[in-house]
Amino acid sequence: MNDRFKAAVEQSERSMDDRVKAAVERQMREFFDCYSVMSPSAFPTPHQIGFINQMVSGQWQSEKEKEKAIDDWLPITSSRNAKWWYSAFHNVTAMVGAGVLSLPYAMSELGWGPGIAVMVISWIVTLYTLWQMVEMHEMVPGKRFDRYHELGQYAFGEKLGLYIVVPQQLIVEVGVCIVYMVTGGRSLKKFHDVIKLTFYIMIFASVHFVLSQLPNFNSISGISLAAAVMSFSYSTIAWVASVDKGKQEHVEYGYKSDTQERTVMRFLAALGDVAFAYAGHNVVLEIQATIPSTPEKPSKKPMWKGVIVAYIVVALCYFPVAFVGYWAFGNGVEDNILVSLSRPHWLIAMANMMVVVHVIGSYQIYAMPVFDMMETVLVKRLRFPPGLTLRLITRSAYVAFTMFVGITFPFFGGLLSFFGGFAFAPTTYFLPCIMWLAIYKPRRFSLSWITNWICIILGVLLMILAPIGALRDIIGNIIDKQYKFYQ
Repeated sequence: MNDRFKAAVEQSERSMDDRVKAAVERQMREFFDCYSVMSPSAFPTPHQIGFINQMVSGQWQSEKEKEKAIDDWLPITSSRNAKWWYSAFHNVTAMVGAGVLSLPYAMSELGWGPGIAVMVISWIVTLYTLWQMVEMHEMVPGKRFDRYHELGQYAFGEKLGLYIVVPQQLIVEVGVCIVYMVTGGRSLKKFHDVIKLTFYIMIFASVHFVLSQLPNFNSISGISLAAAVMSFSYSTIAWVASVDKGKQEHVEYGYKSDTQERTVMRFLAALGDVAFAYAGHNVVLEIQATIPSTPEKPSKKPMWKGVIVAYIVVALCYFPVAFVGYWAFGNGVEDNILVSLSRPHWLIAMANMMVVVHVIGSYQIYAMPVFDMMETVLVKRLRFPPGLTLRLITRSAYVAFTMFVGITFPFFGGLLSFFGGFAFAPTTYFLPCIMWLAIYKPRRFSLSWITNWICIILGVLLMILAPIGALRDIIGNIIDKQYKFYQ
């Protein structure tokens, strides 16, 4: 019976793709179990095998249609009509976060030489790893890796890829959303300080309870564009106002810590702040998934065009703010350059409102892949029916969760250095390089092989060293009781 079963399955599978084999085998085994009872010595005829083929193929076709309907509903794959400039402002919104305002402070902990080197090398390395991800999006003909974890599964295997990518991606995306919830509330409070920070965070969150119901990336393109414009605007305000204010009297550029141990720890923590500034890789495949693609016109061409524009904007924001802010205030600069500027009041107030608009857009950019993960699990695994009710409940619950954590831990931004090294560095600096080596297998000691290993070594050092310094700062702040809940 086993030989007859195998022969029939092999004949049936010749005209079907790999995904239907399991269904064919299951259905044919059931058929042969029944058939062998009725006629153990007989062999199924080609007509009977054809009947099973038709039955299973019809069932598979129905499953494929259901799966396509679900993919058309999920936020990442529901709309593929984006233009190249969508990629540009989505990447600017994702990359140029409110963390740009803390770069002068990071420079004060790094110093002129190391600070410039770290900023420039990070820009080059992350541009290279971003190019790798854009290239790997469609490396398999006829297939698109629309999500970071799908690329990880292809590189490392179905289970291992999930275990490696998903936890780190969630730490980055959920962490950024919480930070932006607090940042939005703080910026509102700086604009008009009349109530507790908790209520400002709730006001900021109320906007997201509405915006989070927008279905996909293309539906938030207008918000993302406004956010990108605002990020460039407040960055420009920060460095132009610093130039106008000029170099302060008695400015010092040496390390301000009183002990060598504290200087080293703060240096390492500043590396984490820089790593956090380059966090856009966690959503780049999801952004590219919205761009149409054909064999003649693959999505990587318009995507890369948008990335180049975005990285030019990143350079125009990061380098002037970091270098000019440090030049003007030296090691006395605050962890937010706008606090050091303080005047003119109307300009700083306007910059704070620009920060609010920007983090509204950035929150949505980083939340969309999380929404996609949640809805995929609920619909595909737990078999919840897709629809408005499911989307309303899940997304509102996520916004409420990030709001609650932001209200409870309003000092969450102080943990950025730790998360910047622990999770942001792998997903941005070296995980794409490891995937590239695993998939393309370049010749040893070739230019590609050497370049990738240099990036991996730098990224691993950043991942190890930055959390050490950040953890030292966190423990010190806890001992000094500088962290207060529910402010």
